Amino acid sequence: MTTSVLLVDDHELIRHGLAMAFAREAGFAVVGEASSIAEAQSTVSALAPDVVVVDLRLPDGSGLDLVRSLRKERNELGIVVLTMYAGDEQIFAAMDAGASAFVGKDSPSGEVIAAARHAAVSPRSFTCAGLPEAMMRRMSSSTPRLSDRERQVLDLLADGLGVATIAANLYISESTAKTHIAKVYEKLGAGNRAQALVSAMRMGLIDATPPPQ
Repeated sequence: MTTSVLLVDDHELIRHGLAMAFAREAGFAVVGEASSIAEAQSTVSALAPDVVVVDLRLPDGSGLDLVRSLRKERNELGIVVLTMYAGDEQIFAAMDAGASAFVGKDSPSGEVIAAARHAAVSPRSFTCAGLPEAMMRRMSSSTPRLSDRERQVLDLLADGLGVATIAANLYISESTAKTHIAKVYEKLGAGNRAQALVSAMRMGLIDATPPPQ
């Protein structure tokens, strides 16, 4: 049987490279591509693929939101998270959201293929090459655990967005956004955005350089 695959990434070159990798592999067929959450949701409904490969950062929201939505609607769907942000927190967030596999974009294409194969066969069983080490670090680390929403807020803070824009991006009120930001600051032991981002980078929670104040 051929496993049908949908690629979700806002970079055309990434989608093209993935499509070529799957085309070289027997037993797979890329049946569609999408560049946003909205496009992915409609495409999944129309094509009913066996596996969806999802980037974490999409122009209309977090790929984790898409993972949660797809998992809720389709228990049998294989979902592979493929991202350049491959830290421990991202791994656990993907696992908690219901992903089948997690692969960093710096991984060989063979790992993506293997993850897709696993996802097609065992969609509710999570696999990630770095999971055992991440589990050990979590057990021995004092790094604070952020909720999925707090992770989203932290990422948007790292992008330099203000309270109003964060609220709009997450479809929440400004007062709720302020509450989440305050909670992030509290967990990171920070008093302002700059301190929070520096702490987050030291803990490996984000990879971006904090914007100037």
